Amino acid sequence: MRYLLGDKGYDADRLRRSLRDGGAVPVIPGRRNRKRAIRYDKDRYRGRHLIENAFCRLKDFRRVATRYDKLAANFLSGVALATAIAFWLRMRLNPSIDRYR
Repeated sequence: MRYLLGDKGYDADRLRRSLRDGGAVPVIPGRRNRKRAIRYDKDRYRGRHLIENAFCRLKDFRRVATRYDKLAANFLSGVALATAIAFWLRMRLNPSIDRYR
């Protein structure tokens, strides 16, 4: 099953319906001003900050933050290299991390 994690900015009935039609489960909390509260998987949503932090770490690499490459394949290889380096640095600093399951 596929899940789409998003913040309250993505809370729209049309988007939720479109995701369900496409076979994905929306994990999006409802906005405060909603008339009816929306139920969502809070345990899955808690893991969203790990994804946000990973993208933040990727943007620390200048080559990824500012796309200098003309070809998408070259850019994606830079993203893959930056991801590997960021993961290696993270594990080197704290090898007891068990968050990456």
